[in-house]
Amino acid sequence: MEIRDIEIFLTLCEELHFGRTAERLHVTSARISQAIKKQERAVGAELFHRTSRSVRLTPLGEQLRRDLTQAYQALKDSIDRAALAARDKRESLRLGMIGGGIARDLRPVLDLFAGRHPQADLQIRSMAFGDPFGPLRRGEVDLAVLWLPVQEGDLVVGPVMFTEPIVLIVPAGHRLAAEESVSLEVLADEIVVDASMPRYWREALLPVHTPSGRLIRTGPQVHDLLEVFAVITSGEGVCLVHAQTARYFARPDIVYVPVHDAPLAHWALVWRADADPGGLVHGFADAVREHGPLTL
Repeated sequence: MEIRDIEIFLTLCEELHFGRTAERLHVTSARISQAIKKQERAVGAELFHRTSRSVRLTPLGEQLRRDLTQAYQALKDSIDRAALAARDKRESLRLGMIGGGIARDLRPVLDLFAGRHPQADLQIRSMAFGDPFGPLRRGEVDLAVLWLPVQEGDLVVGPVMFTEPIVLIVPAGHRLAAEESVSLEVLADEIVVDASMPRYWREALLPVHTPSGRLIRTGPQVHDLLEVFAVITSGEGVCLVHAQTARYFARPDIVYVPVHDAPLAHWALVWRADADPGGLVHGFADAVREHGPLTL
């Protein structure tokens, strides 16, 4: 018995009138009669007693009505849920950010993208600076906001999102903690935390020598911000970081000191080279280009 035939049978059970059943289902009375005769042939007995004045269920028809009602409703509910899911289907776009992100600062671009792609479910994912490209390559994120340079053959460097200065983290009470700003030159007199990251990132963030040529000594190696804070607060060294760290990770036991002669850091959108040209990755990149670099 087909779903439409079940619907016809159950509706006739309610109406007990071929004309009203046909009107309710938007078909002809002949279609209702044909469907019921087909069902009766399949069952091998009458399901309704018909006269010129009335229609009523036979005992067998009543039994079939009871058996079919719950099953039909469950089937209809399943179809309705599938249709609802299809209408509400959303594509996800996972955006990776070092340390969990600066979503508040990126809000203008995020809002622009959301307005253009209301079906997209944008999700923020945290990444560690010790493994900045792994999440992209493993498919854990679709895009990442990373500082330049990025020199990876399988990754595409997109538009610059923002530029920011470098600051120095020192323990509270450190000799440099009260300074309004410092020069890279002071690093010759400190042990500088050595961050585990791609070699060219390390060279861009932490020079080997000060501007005057003095050697900068490195100390403990760290892999994420929590390790940075642990080493700093224990007095084992100081650390160069991006200014966003000061905005999002304020602590009473550390101080962020601007470094006035450090090169600015440029952060750009990065994605896998095999990303769908017509997909959300490129849609997000288009939003970044249209908005232009953000002012943090």
